[in-house]
Amino acid sequence: MPRIKIITDSTAYLPQEYVNKYNIDVIPLTVNWEGRSFRDGVDMKTDEFYTRLKNADTLPTTNAVSIHDYNEYIQAALDGEYEVLILPISSGISASYFNGVKAVENFVGFPVEIIDTKLVSMPLGFMVLAAVRAAEKGATLQEVKRIALDSFSHIGVYFTVAELKYLHKGGRIGGAKRLLGSALNIKPILQLRDGKIEAAGSAVTRKKALERLVALVGEGIKDAKPVRISVFHALDIQTANDLMECCQKQFNPVEMILSEVSPVVGSHVGPGTVAIAWMTGE
Repeated sequence: MPRIKIITDSTAYLPQEYVNKYNIDVIPLTVNWEGRSFRDGVDMKTDEFYTRLKNADTLPTTNAVSIHDYNEYIQAALDGEYEVLILPISSGISASYFNGVKAVENFVGFPVEIIDTKLVSMPLGFMVLAAVRAAEKGATLQEVKRIALDSFSHIGVYFTVAELKYLHKGGRIGGAKRLLGSALNIKPILQLRDGKIEAAGSAVTRKKALERLVALVGEGIKDAKPVRISVFHALDIQTANDLMECCQKQFNPVEMILSEVSPVVGSHVGPGTVAIAWMTGE
């Protein structure tokens, strides 16, 4: 039975226990800030990053995973006698996928596959978990790839940000641009649709936005069972814990994961962001 290595990137921000349990390779993206470069989730603690971002005069920029880094991770996996499936951040948000495609072209004839996940953060994490769990059960590389692709239609996410300025300045605001004019008066609710950030609604207060967030997740899940839920946040653990408790009572998930927004993603959404992702089905 072939061994399959899943390679993803730091924007998935899976809790470390999952990375260790399933032997997932995580390639860090890079945050560039005030003349220094930081590996996402490696060189700076998340809380420290968001505290600095909150008070910063200049915003950080980010770099995609390089072709060189992909080459190194792929070669190491092949040397370890693994077949490889790469699940990167959405092509609609980062150039990582396109660099990954170029890297895979260097391994023609070897069992290496890549897909455009059209996901980021814990929605991407859920796809990674679907893939590694299928591989653990003995699925072939092509079967694992198909399962990952199929999982996309069972995954969703809604989130709210404290301020739209980070998305606007980072150029990642997509179809949510229409909210900018009233950004000071509303609390936007956003979603990831077809790999890009889009507006899903708004509320007049933070409390109302969080209530609407949970309601939209319920509409997304409908009556599907089983369901897995992840709540993730950027420097707002109290709200995340409250949402975890709410989702546990309302949706009775078979799995709940509390995570954080990675600094690379956080550079574009800002501190105070909270999100709920879900995946239905086995």
